Order: sequence, then structure tokens, then C-alpha cells
Amino acid sequence: MNIFVIGATGFVGGGLARHLSAESHAVTGLARTETAAATLDSQGITPVVGDLEERRPAVIKAAQTADAVVYAAQADPEQEIATVQDLTRALTGTDKSLIFLSGNGVLIQRTAGAWSPDVFAEDDPFTPEPLAGFRKAAEDTVLAAARDGLRAMVIRPGLIWGPGDHGHVSMVYRSVAVTGSACYIGQGLNTYSHVHIDDVTRLFSLALEGGRPGGLYHAVAGETPTRWIAERVAADLGVKARSLTPQEATGVWGEFGALIMAVSGRIRAVRAQQDLGWQPRHTDMLTMIGEERLRRLAIPAV
Repeated sequence: MNIFVIGATGFVGGGLARHLSAESHAVTGLARTETAAATLDSQGITPVVGDLEERRPAVIKAAQTADAVVYAAQADPEQEIATVQDLTRALTGTDKSLIFLSGNGVLIQRTAGAWSPDVFAEDDPFTPEPLAGFRKAAEDTVLAAARDGLRAMVIRPGLIWGPGDHGHVSMVYRSVAVTGSACYIGQGLNTYSHVHIDDVTRLFSLALEGGRPGGLYHAVAGETPTRWIAERVAADLGVKARSLTPQEATGVWGEFGALIMAVSGRIRAVRAQQDLGWQPRHTDMLTMIGEERLRRLAIPAV
């Protein structure tokens, strides 16, 4: 299959492009610079030079020549919505495949570090997070296109972890560099469902092979309260774990980072497992604790 990956130089899109290439698909990937294009070429991925702004027509043209398109970019809201609209218009009636990478950020609950009992499967109703309204709108655009001759699907994973990630574990290590302690917010019982990058890429393969038009698939392997992460990081580095107020957290992680570290985002992967037979193989995010790349993040800047 000829597959075009938008976001092929990012953490998830890059992992996905390499995974699909290893499965003997002919993979092309979007590259915004000549340097990025050279990197993709060295990995056996054919680069398409363009972007989601002025050079978006080149992206749409590449999508039209592919058998399947994967959108795995992290763009600003206006770029994302415009690109998704252009993609669905260009691919309508072709019966090609379009898979949009979303995330459980669309359904997070602002609990200020407190526990939430709410867990959402693919078909469960929820109140969208206001800051992720654009992402939910993109999801809806993609899924609606499935009624018009496009095999359109959405994959909505939890926090994606693995080599090179920048998630909750790395953020706790960074807090040590700033405060001398491994930090969490409030009670630290807020929980964000997680899944390994390799399990996410396998789900994409299964969706490309057997996903239904209009399919929405969650990807989750486990969940770990933020305080547990902080306590494990503290033990690894020989420091204390510490609770922060929301105001203190903003000083450590910035406004958006403090929001992410205080919310709950719990999901279940019912349709991914029942419809596609997907099962995660990596279930313990805390196996990353102690990695040298993470320990380096705890070193204060000079």
C-alpha cells in the first residue's frame, strides 16, 4: 500500500512511518525542510516537501496520489482544521483511507489533581475540553466524511510514551531540576491513560487493514496517578516527592504544562479490541524510570 504520513518527522508520526515502512508499505512523509527531507530519505521514507500553510497544496496533491493518508501532525488549530477540511474534500468519493490521529486530550477533566471515576469508551458521551475544541471539530469532520465515499477513521490514544517521548514522566523529572523535588499537583490522584508508541503504531496497521469507515478507536494500555509517577522518580533520584498548588505548578511547567499535569483523562479501548483484535503489549509506563535520558532532565540549568 502507498501510504502518505503527515507528521512523519514527529514523535508519533515518525514512529508510525518507520513501522509502516518496516511492514513493506511504500511510505511517503511530509517534510517542512530539506534537512527533514534528508532524514526521512535516510530512513527509507520518500519525502514530500511542503507544510500546512502556504505549501498545503503540495500536501493535498501527495494525499491524492496515495492509497491511504495518515494525519499525525501537531499543528496549530487553524492549520489543522483547514488541512483536515482540504483532505476530506479532496478524497471524498475515492474510497481511499484517511486516518486522523487525535488523543484523549479532547475529553480531559480539570480535577486540579483529584481523582475522577469517569472512564470513557469510544461511544460514550463526554463534554469536550474547551482548549481541544478544534481537535474535536477535526475528528467530527473526518468521521462525517465516511458517509461520502471515504474510508475515514479516528484513532484516539491516551498519553503516548516510549523512547524520545515528552510526557508526564519526563515532566516530573524536569520538575526536579527546578524545585529539587519530584512534583505533582494537589493530591496527585489525577490519572491519564497511557499507551506505548509501538502499540499505537500496531493499532494503525490494524485499522488500515480492517477498520470500518467512520470507525473511532481508543488506544490505552494502563493508567498511573501522577503522584505515583512522582514518588517513583523521587526514589530514583534520592529526592522528595512534593505537592504543588496550581499557581506553583505554573511556575514549574508553564500554564499549559500545569494544566496537563493536573487533569484526568481516562479511556477504555473497547472498539479497538473488539473490532480490530488489538491488544497492548507494553502496559507499565513506569518501566522508563531510571533511563539516562530522563535523569539528565533533572539536572538544573547552569
